[in-house]
Amino acid sequence: MHVDMDAFYAAIEQLDNPRLKGQPVIVGGLGQRGVVATASYEARRFGVHSAMPMARARVLCRAAHFIRPRISRYREVSRQIFDIFDRFSPLVEGLSMDEAFLDISACLPSRQPRAEALRETGRGLQQAIYANTGLTASVGMAHNKLLAKLGSDYRKPRGRTYVAFEKVHLFLDPLPVGRLWGIGKQTLPRLQQAGILTIGQLRRSPPSLLETLLGQRWQHYLRLANGVDQRVVKPERADKSISRETTFSQDIAEQEPLLEILRLHAAEVAQRAGAKSLSGRTVSIKLRDRHFATISRSRTLPHAINSTDDIFAQARQLFQDWCDSSGFPAVRLIGVGISNLQAGDDHQPVDELL
Repeated sequence: MHVDMDAFYAAIEQLDNPRLKGQPVIVGGLGQRGVVATASYEARRFGVHSAMPMARARVLCRAAHFIRPRISRYREVSRQIFDIFDRFSPLVEGLSMDEAFLDISACLPSRQPRAEALRETGRGLQQAIYANTGLTASVGMAHNKLLAKLGSDYRKPRGRTYVAFEKVHLFLDPLPVGRLWGIGKQTLPRLQQAGILTIGQLRRSPPSLLETLLGQRWQHYLRLANGVDQRVVKPERADKSISRETTFSQDIAEQEPLLEILRLHAAEVAQRAGAKSLSGRTVSIKLRDRHFATISRSRTLPHAINSTDDIFAQARQLFQDWCDSSGFPAVRLIGVGISNLQAGDDHQPVDELL
């Protein structure tokens, strides 16, 4: 099961301020170089999306309410949501404050047919989240992560989609080929020019054509197009690191929006570390470029840190060093984390720093 909260930051702002209900709400950095962290569905109708420069969002949706992130509040609600996840399964892999995979294979009621039990479990989880937080979530259910993730996004908001094993191709084939992980701005035009617009068309394409268009990874994409994904849910154990990352729907080719996202992630990492009275000596960043290559950079300090300013300063320098050495190819994923954790809290409030 993949659970994804609907417009999480913006939904919390609408929940806490009823006057915003039904209004376009855009949460993010409010400075000249700020970027959108989350937009409500009312704002998305105007073309506003995550990682968009805030200046562009102001042009597209002039009537929106623009709000600075309140990371501590979002984290408070996130803890409530993850407590609910734990009631449904002991195997929970958190991806961010508002998103997680759950392995519920051993937790389904045996008295029901499997498909019926899955649907009832998904509905029960959505109802529990709404009853406890007043927020809505979308849920995807399938026999692997890829299909569950695509399922949760299929009917947002408030969606619930079960992809049965025997209906994988029926579900995948009509979807745009760009929905497959790793098909980005560089690869997508090549596929479209070859007439491959849907996942089904990619699945049925000759291997020789796929190899020409996709290079050495063509078999990987063909497996995804067939709904094959062998990854397992990896529940969090004792804290060895605290991190946050974002995968964008399209490549980001400008540094300033990425730095703003790094700053937001540093604030979230600081909040999580402070809540557990932990600090870390090693700061790391994770990047995935337009060629789907994943890069990690880290720096170990003589003393442990957990404040937003300190984490962001180190992450920014690591990012700048990578830009200088790589020529800055466009980025599809960016993340920041701390490790080499130890007890001790030099935490400072993060809301004032955003």
